[in-house]
Amino acid sequence: QVQLVESGGGLVQAGGSLRLSCAASGRTFSGSGMGWFRQAPGKEREFVAAISWSGRITYYAGSVKGRFTISRVNAMNTVFLQMNSLKPEDTAVYYCAADTANRARDRALEYDYWGQGTQVTVSS
Repeated sequence: QVQLVESGGGLVQAGGSLRLSCAASGRTFSGSGMGWFRQAPGKEREFVAAISWSGRITYYAGSVKGRFTISRVNAMNTVFLQMNSLKPEDTAVYYCAADTANRARDRALEYDYWGQGTQVTVSS
């Protein structure tokens, strides 16, 4: 069974940092582009960052560019999201997703598999 499992969320003060991890099982990861999305209460799910299978191409939402870094270790079947200088508006459930076509773009519909999410709460 294909699974994506996020971890690393939690409560942090504004200005702090967190690193999210997404571990993939099965054939989900091999050759897939990976993305991170988030959804705040009462809001639609929004794109955060994406990375190609090779790791050479990354793409960020404007709201997180310069603060967040996406990376991956293919040998570990894991993708990471390093989040620095966190703001209260970053509070959301964060989801990782796999795009088996390796497009690694900001369109949620292009992602085939999704994790169940991890909560990130940033206090002011």
